[in-house]
Amino acid sequence: MPDDALYSLDALGPRGAYRARNRENVTDTSGTPVAELSLVPALFVTRALAALRGAAPLPLDERLAALARAARIFREDTVEELTYVRYERTVAAVSGIPLAAVRSAAEEITDAAHRAMAGSFAALGRGAVLDWRDPRTRTGSAVWTRRGEVLAVNAAGNHPAPHALWLEALALGFRVAIRPSRREPFTPHRLVSALRSAGFGTDQVVLLPTDHAVAGEMLSGADLALAYGGDDVVRKYAGDPDVLVQGPGRAKILVTASADWRAHLDTLVDSVADHGGIKCVNATAILVEGDPAPLAHALAERLAALPSLPAEDEKAVLPVRPLESAQALDAHLRQRARGTTAHLGGGGIVDRLPSGGAVLRPAVFEVPDLRGGWHTTELPFPCVWVAPWSRADGAAALTHSLVVGLLTGADPSAQDEALIDALVTDPAIANVYVGDRPTHWMDRQVPHDGYLGDFLMRNKTVLRG
Repeated sequence: MPDDALYSLDALGPRGAYRARNRENVTDTSGTPVAELSLVPALFVTRALAALRGAAPLPLDERLAALARAARIFREDTVEELTYVRYERTVAAVSGIPLAAVRSAAEEITDAAHRAMAGSFAALGRGAVLDWRDPRTRTGSAVWTRRGEVLAVNAAGNHPAPHALWLEALALGFRVAIRPSRREPFTPHRLVSALRSAGFGTDQVVLLPTDHAVAGEMLSGADLALAYGGDDVVRKYAGDPDVLVQGPGRAKILVTASADWRAHLDTLVDSVADHGGIKCVNATAILVEGDPAPLAHALAERLAALPSLPAEDEKAVLPVRPLESAQALDAHLRQRARGTTAHLGGGGIVDRLPSGGAVLRPAVFEVPDLRGGWHTTELPFPCVWVAPWSRADGAAALTHSLVVGLLTGADPSAQDEALIDALVTDPAIANVYVGDRPTHWMDRQVPHDGYLGDFLMRNKTVLRG
């Protein structure tokens, strides 16, 4: 395909690729059109979900073998006229995610396809089996079974990595419908195409680009749904047990008085800025027992040294946005940061690129207290709020966090152990990392925001004489 040609991102339905009449341009961060994305109507979605529901899953060994083949195709082959090298550079150019982060996400997706059952087996109870034919059911056993047959995914557009998660559902026998983000549809399009080339039928996994109204119908029409979004999405589906919401992370780090933060500065910077500060597991608040100013100053000094480069550059580490979007974020930040001390970013975060678009520069704000709620603000670039914390504030100041990192002295005191107890038992904190670990640390065999299998599966007793 010529470099200046628009790439056609067709819907991938139960009868194959479908080019809809309703199409919209996908542009890069400079505003240049890169692709045409087909948007399917509600009737197309309804028929696609019916086809998925009417299909039987492949046998487990065939699913796992097909996933392994798909991993190789996704990472190495030309897929729908797009080489892997061109794919990763196109994703960087369109989404503004630094090229190195796109590459890392692709490796994460590849690993997930190879180890799709790792999280599932970790979530599987010791007393359960995967098949009613297992000999243990003759005397009575729990059988781990699907809660439905069709999973709908309203995908994230802020980063490609979340596409690694729903591969687990495919491994468990679900048929999966993905609604790609119109901000970054290339990753799911490539992944679904690879899965189909690897042996999953067109009635096993579909790609359904739609507008927001039809997306809601897709989620309600499936048996279970996985939805990514902000606080509005969290509120919308809060009472629906069949929708698993992946919302804001609001990851935080607490540095107690017994810890020497200077020894952990690399980890603090990495937690804030890894992957361009875009992911839900990037730290957006650092709470300090004592004076937060020295830490905020040191953090700002390190983050200020990060270069402003186009996202496609091999050395890029910061996200890029269309200029208008970057300016809107800058205006929002200035409004939100009133009453704080700017160590970095107070003069603006927008750095225009000659080629078009703008780099989002890092920001570090020291806040006077926790009452203003600054430390709960999460923005899609390296932006961190450094706040004072006291023992009287306790674990409550860190609640509603995907990750809480805790830096204490080498030998935790009884007070610190009580604090760890409070963090671990808080139901609104998903992960607690004690010690020198970045907030973005993950492993497929431990839960991220719970195991996906906890949502997809249930235990059912089977007794056969």
